[in-house]
Formats: sequence, structure tokens, C-alpha cells
Amino acid sequence: MDYFYFMSKAYEQALIALERREAPIGCVVVYGGEIIGCGYNMRNAKKNALYHAELVAINEACARVGDWRLEGATLFVTVEPCPMCAGAIIQARMKEVAFGADNKKAGCAGSVTDLFNQRGFNHAVSVVRGIMREECQDLMSGFFSGLRE
Repeated sequence: MDYFYFMSKAYEQALIALERREAPIGCVVVYGGEIIGCGYNMRNAKKNALYHAELVAINEACARVGDWRLEGATLFVTVEPCPMCAGAIIQARMKEVAFGADNKKAGCAGSVTDLFNQRGFNHAVSVVRGIMREECQDLMSGFFSGLRE
């Protein structure tokens, strides 16, 4: 699988969020080498905490395949998933999650905690970290620097 290619597609989704003055986080769900779901952060536009990029992409992927199970799929996201999104990835039975920037305040793939390697869950998800790390970190840093100005 071409991790850089699919992360660049997630990054494109993050740029859409940035254009819409949302936190620039983007996501794609890939199955069989094809993007079956994509999303970007829309919490402000929707006035709803559930509109994280991952949940939007998972929702679209489930609708496309007609099932809540996304076994064999890989989720690419520009920022390490939070607890809610990590839980959704596990619940969707995904094979793998790949992310760019670490999330030091809410990351659940090792930064704050590691839900993907928590014993006791009935499904395990592999993690690939740091794909396009610098680009993803720079996008987030630039966004938050702009908010502080």
C-alpha cells in the first residue's frame, strides 16, 4: 500500500477544513487500494462534537459498503486519533490506522494513552505513525498560531 499517497489524500481533506476555518484534520478510509470514505473536521460548522474527520470518513465508508464492519480497511488521518475516534476505529473492526502528527493533548495511539494496544478489547488495530509528520504538524501549528494572533 502506498502510505504517502493515501496520507496526501487525507492531507487534501485537511486543507478543505482549513479553508472552512475548521481545525485542519483530514481523513480517508482505504479498502482494496480504493478510497471508500473521506472526511474533514466539521465540528464548528455542524456545532456538534461528533464531526471529527475520522467519524465523517467512517460514516461514509460504512454507507458505501453497506455494513458497520470495515474489516481489512486502513484509516489514514493527519493527526493521531482522540479517544472517541480511536474507539470508533476499533468498533468498525479496521485493520490499521496510519497518522501523521502526534496529538500530545488527546492522542490515543501512544501520545496520551494507547487504546489500540489495550488488552481486553475484542479487536486489535495496527498503527503506523509519522507519515507526512512535518507537513501535518506544520498545518496544525499554523492554524493555531493564526487563532492566537
